[in-house]
Amino acid sequence: MNCRSEVLEVSVESRQVDEAMLALLHTILLHRSTGKFHYKKEGTYSIGTVGTQDVDCDFIDFSFVRVSSEELDRVISKAVAEFKDALGNSGSDGMGQISLEFYQKKKSRWPFSDECIPWEVWSIKVNVVSLANEQERQICREKVGEKLGEKVINIVEVINRHEYLPKMPTQSEVDNVFDTSLKDVQPYLYKISFQITDVLGSSVSTTMRRLIKDTLAL
Repeated sequence: MNCRSEVLEVSVESRQVDEAMLALLHTILLHRSTGKFHYKKEGTYSIGTVGTQDVDCDFIDFSFVRVSSEELDRVISKAVAEFKDALGNSGSDGMGQISLEFYQKKKSRWPFSDECIPWEVWSIKVNVVSLANEQERQICREKVGEKLGEKVINIVEVINRHEYLPKMPTQSEVDNVFDTSLKDVQPYLYKISFQITDVLGSSVSTTMRRLIKDTLAL
């Protein structure tokens, strides 16, 4: 199986890291989650509904839609908070990458553990910029909102392609494809990881600074 890989790049100021990452990760998970499966008998099931919720950002002119699941939001928010703390403590000019990997399990014979096979990975490269004054922050607030809107459209376009998804499992195999630990939603199995690095390059931050400078010149 070939694993699809998608890369997004964003440039934000430090107070925008949480909201930008939550907006992108939740957008992806909204399209990679189903309602809970209710099995009647092996091979026959119904799927519950997935509620949605609008979220308005405080430091970005942007709103996004997420799955209406407090449990899922807590998991994602915790991972994003850890990523932001690592960025702030890194001393690497605030550059890093957070990844959302979807995978399925392949059962192995005892005594070996199950094999986790990734089928889609989203990597978000982040560069934290320092701004000089409130005027620049206001412009950044608007520009980041515009960029996030473009990224969300890009995510939806990618997800709407007719590409590989794990086949709907039988009741005995549902845990090999979906995370069934949440009571109100069932995302595909996923894991979030991050790394902090100083070798991502500065092209994104340079573009953001140029956008701010050009706007100030108008």
